[in-house]
Amino acid sequence: GAAALKTALDTLFNHPNAAPFFCRQMIQRLVTSNPSPAYVQRVATVFSNNGAGLRGDLARVFAAIVMDDEARGPAGLSAPEFGKLREPMLRFVQWGRSFGVSSASGAWKIGDLSNAGTQLGQSPLRSPSVFNFFRPGYVPPSTALSAGAVAPEFQLVTESSVGGYLNYMMGVISNGLSSGDINVPYTSELALVTDAAALVRRVKLLLCAGQLSSANEALIVTALNATPVTGASSAAVKRNRICAAVLMVMASAEYLIQK
Repeated sequence: GAAALKTALDTLFNHPNAAPFFCRQMIQRLVTSNPSPAYVQRVATVFSNNGAGLRGDLARVFAAIVMDDEARGPAGLSAPEFGKLREPMLRFVQWGRSFGVSSASGAWKIGDLSNAGTQLGQSPLRSPSVFNFFRPGYVPPSTALSAGAVAPEFQLVTESSVGGYLNYMMGVISNGLSSGDINVPYTSELALVTDAAALVRRVKLLLCAGQLSSANEALIVTALNATPVTGASSAAVKRNRICAAVLMVMASAEYLIQK
């Protein structure tokens, strides 16, 4: 049995379709839902041979994915079908990593976040099937995508999940999780809290690489300035401004679509 399993795995690993199949899906998860065939081929070539005769060197494969000209070039920023929808769980994790989340107890009790109407509609190790949370070839119905284009992460998007994500993140951004055991101090943001424009510039840099449109940035700054905040304001008022800025950026189209 062990020998037969090894033979089967080795056969699959060395199949000529393995490299492009695997590499295309990794590009979809990391860079763009619709990579060009040439992009897939360049990465698959690295999978087949890392330059030293080794097949399947994943360190070199992932480096090839994120360092490719198609991933890093400016053309993608203006191409309407370049990029990918950020998965809800990745948005949640990015929020925590960007602002220094910590767990007072060290337990990190996040729990099941699968409810689309009240939470993220996605939770690690809890996909609804063995085929993960969405299909790599999913096409949202009644959309204007060009022929052959896909948008896998949009399989998670429903009327319930859009509202559920915003409501859930509003609570998490402000109050953390597990009765405040998991929380974010927003230390660096507090230093900018009296300057709404500077605060938004920092948040948009951390969360969407500065790609927030000038129109949306102005809307957020105006909304924040509707509630005056000064150095003498209470800690709660200051934190509320920071949380509002973070939530509005995380609700923007430029954040939700990663380019």
